[in-house]
Amino acid sequence: MSGVQPENSTRRGGKAVCALLLATSMFALLRPTALHAQETELRGEVSESAILSDQQRKARQLALAAQGQQPANAAQDNTPARTYLPASAGAVPDDADAGDATATGSLFDPPAATDDTSADTAAPPKPRRRSSAARQNAADQAKDKAADKSKKKKKSTADTSDITASTTASTADATDAAETDADTANRRALTIDSADRQKLDPGAERTDAIEGQKKKLEDDPFAATGVKWGSFVIRPTIEQGLTATSNGDSSSAGKSALLSETALRFSAASDWRENSATIDGYGLFRETVSGYPVHDEQGRIEGQLNVDLDNELRAIAKLGYEAVPESASSPDAIAGVSKQPLRQTIDGSLAVEKHLGKMQYTLTGAVSHDFYGDAKLSDGTSLSQKDQDSTLYTATLRTGYEISPALTPFTEIEVGRRTYDQRIDNEGFERSSTRLGARAGLALDMGEKLSGEFSAGWLREAIDDKNLDAISGATVNADLKWSPERGTIIGLTGRTTVEPTTTSGESGDILYSGRLTGERQIRANLTANAALGLDWRDYIGIDGHDRVLSAEAGLTWWLNRYAGLTTRVRTEKLTSNLPGRDYTANSIFLGVKVQR
Repeated sequence: MSGVQPENSTRRGGKAVCALLLATSMFALLRPTALHAQETELRGEVSESAILSDQQRKARQLALAAQGQQPANAAQDNTPARTYLPASAGAVPDDADAGDATATGSLFDPPAATDDTSADTAAPPKPRRRSSAARQNAADQAKDKAADKSKKKKKSTADTSDITASTTASTADATDAAETDADTANRRALTIDSADRQKLDPGAERTDAIEGQKKKLEDDPFAATGVKWGSFVIRPTIEQGLTATSNGDSSSAGKSALLSETALRFSAASDWRENSATIDGYGLFRETVSGYPVHDEQGRIEGQLNVDLDNELRAIAKLGYEAVPESASSPDAIAGVSKQPLRQTIDGSLAVEKHLGKMQYTLTGAVSHDFYGDAKLSDGTSLSQKDQDSTLYTATLRTGYEISPALTPFTEIEVGRRTYDQRIDNEGFERSSTRLGARAGLALDMGEKLSGEFSAGWLREAIDDKNLDAISGATVNADLKWSPERGTIIGLTGRTTVEPTTTSGESGDILYSGRLTGERQIRANLTANAALGLDWRDYIGIDGHDRVLSAEAGLTWWLNRYAGLTTRVRTEKLTSNLPGRDYTANSIFLGVKVQR
């Protein structure tokens, strides 16, 4: 019994030894993991001041790197880096690898080595452990720091603020110096709108808005603006209203009537650089609303082209068309008809001007053709007026001498030939004639103040038939415009016209027409106009004459630039020493005027 018991004790003691060895081996295997945790410097508490100091140190290193210095010079910094010291001694290696180029001294740097067997790169050999005396000294220092830990926490807030302010100032200085040195190599590119985004001068005055700036006043704010059509500017006008008259057709047998009157007018001017062209036209329509029957339609259109040629030559071409019914007061009016014949005229001219120093020469050739429609009699039949169709050819030479830019006296010589389509008329007379005239006058050009011309002379038209007297007499022509002040225009026109006839035994007459007009712009939107007229008709071959006096006044009130109200009153009286020709006509018109 006594021999068996010691054997069992020995077996139990061997098992205990084996268990102890196994535990020691396991402890040795687990020991590097704890050491690795110490090396990462993530064990224990990290203060805010340490983190802030690390960030400031990195900022300084970046500033120095921008100046071309090596990060190794960071050791010259006056602020020492805080090193993490664990509470237990021997938890970190004794010596740091000073030759590690990747280490920056930050507490967030990755570990320099690892014992992970699964890693691709082999871990460097671990440094030797420090001696017991060194470990004891480190433990004592750790205890002292732990004792002062509570005191440092109270001052951490104030210290952090001071360190932040001083470090920020130094970092800003270093950054400014780095930016100054690297300005050329690292300059920011300008943006497209950088010129528009420049800083404004704080002392500059505010600029007024575009809408508030003063605009240049127009000379006539209610004038038609016109419509652009190709290279022309067209200004159309329409006038519609009612006319109450005491003599519907201005004849000795005329009676009162209420007429609807429509007037269409337009003007077009070219917008060319060198030459110029103008086109003007009108149309007038009168229809009876009540009273004496009147049906009147007339109109005219004419154009002019000015072309500058070489050697100071200038060509002027004109072309026109007119359709007007024979007036009831005309010497050729037919009595007892329901409608007077329509007279149509096509005329054209071509002139060439030449300036030689102060001398001016103008040669003009003109053609005018008149043809008449049939007259409608009261019984419904018609009466042909073909024997009145004629064509007038004229050539005029004008010579002027420029005394000054404002005054140019001139003389004119005119020769012409009038031919009838029907060589011998219905009464058996051969009415074709030869024309000859001479005039002298003065052309004025004083700008807007006074412009135009006037002339006087003698004209003779000899008829081929020896039984008819020649039509001859003095001629007076004028076209003047005078503006005594702005907004006022006074006009004077005069014309001498030879009127042939197919009346048996008569050669025709000479008509002198004069008209004095005035226009006053009372306000910008209110215009007044007035006119006085005098006509004198002298019959050739008989002792007869007519005198026509007329007066007219009107107002136009523009509601806006495009529409206005217009009114006018007119009186006309014809007095003749021939029977059955006297008449008086008074009328008043009220309507609306629209322009563009």
